[in-house]
Amino acid sequence: MDRMDRMTTGESGAPPPAAFSFDSPLDVEKRRGVRRMKTIATALLLAVAVVYALATWARSAGAGGWAGYAAAAAEAGMVGALADWFAVTALFRRPMGLPIPHTAIIPTKKDQLGVSLGEFVGENFLSGDVVRQRLRTVGIGSRLGTWLAEPAHADRVTAELATALRGALRVLRDSDVQAVVGEAITRRADAQEIAPGLGKMLERIVADGGHRRVVDLVCLRAHDWLVEHNESVMEAVAGGAPGWTPRFVDKKVGERVYKELLRFVSEMRDMPAHPARGALDRFLTDFAGDLQSDTDTRTRVERLKTEVLGRGEVQDLIASAWASVRAMIVAAAEDERSELRLRARAAILSLGARLATEERLRAKVDGWLEDAAVYVVTTYRDEITSLITETVAGWDAEHTSRKIEAHIGRDLQFIRINGTVVGALAGLVIYTVSRLLGA
Repeated sequence: MDRMDRMTTGESGAPPPAAFSFDSPLDVEKRRGVRRMKTIATALLLAVAVVYALATWARSAGAGGWAGYAAAAAEAGMVGALADWFAVTALFRRPMGLPIPHTAIIPTKKDQLGVSLGEFVGENFLSGDVVRQRLRTVGIGSRLGTWLAEPAHADRVTAELATALRGALRVLRDSDVQAVVGEAITRRADAQEIAPGLGKMLERIVADGGHRRVVDLVCLRAHDWLVEHNESVMEAVAGGAPGWTPRFVDKKVGERVYKELLRFVSEMRDMPAHPARGALDRFLTDFAGDLQSDTDTRTRVERLKTEVLGRGEVQDLIASAWASVRAMIVAAAEDERSELRLRARAAILSLGARLATEERLRAKVDGWLEDAAVYVVTTYRDEITSLITETVAGWDAEHTSRKIEAHIGRDLQFIRINGTVVGALAGLVIYTVSRLLGA
């Protein structure tokens, strides 16, 4: 019997070297345990065989009735041990190398076992109801809230988020982001007419008097410029006069024009009710109305919008804006005391406190998580089960058999031991009943 066990594992009791190289230290340790239990089961079989031989010899020598009982028990024990040895061995290999049908079940049925395992997992573990009930029992929202409410945990989450954000921004190529942003802005601008929106905005600004500060600033700057460049203004006016006019006349005209222009700008600057300001208000009001209702004005604005968006300067502005925003975000993510990280940490602590105390919010979070998990499970269940099936199908049959035997073989050897003991007891009972009925 010991020879039969050696035949199933190799003459030295160890698996073949080619497969052994794939075994983990845990597999090696478990296989040692299997060999020890095989030795014990085989030794027990040899023991009952010796008892059977001695009892049979004693009965033939007239030792008495006890020898018959001992021989019957030992004989039934051997039968039970051999039957269970065959059953256990047939799971992993062909007993004694004989091509007996329905043996070596695991190596020959490995792929079918993988399919069955995938179907079992899909039906019993990847069911929407099972996943939802399990998540509801766990109470992720409450646990998450309690965990996030701890300052140390909030710091850890903030640091991880900052690291992920920096990594994402560094992985993204600026040219790709700039192209996407530029295309998005252009597409959005092309798809939506801006003239009516600009007209409404201008109308509100004029109605609220928001443009008056701009007019004040322009008048102030114009007055200062005229005062600073008075000679230039007068020379420009004199230079535009006809060539046949006397020079002193040109000079007088230039001075007069300059003084009138300076007076006009000064009055606009100092008089909120100046007629020119009123005229400007009426112009802006009319222009706001044209932007909203005049077809020709709206068409011109749309044409101007297209021309502006198509200019290289605008695209360069978008590129420089993204580079600035990216650098600002990376710097804020790296600085532990930046406003970005402080606000993120405060938001995480607040979320944790609310999850820990507000039942309604916890219910929402649990519902979102359950719906997300159920969606993933129901949508990708076939992919998950096929992963199990394909993984098992890719295993080497012999190596798979040895690996499974290493993990469950020790318990299976107890079947052989139990078969020997139970068989001996059953044989003893049957022999005893037979003797009683015969008497």
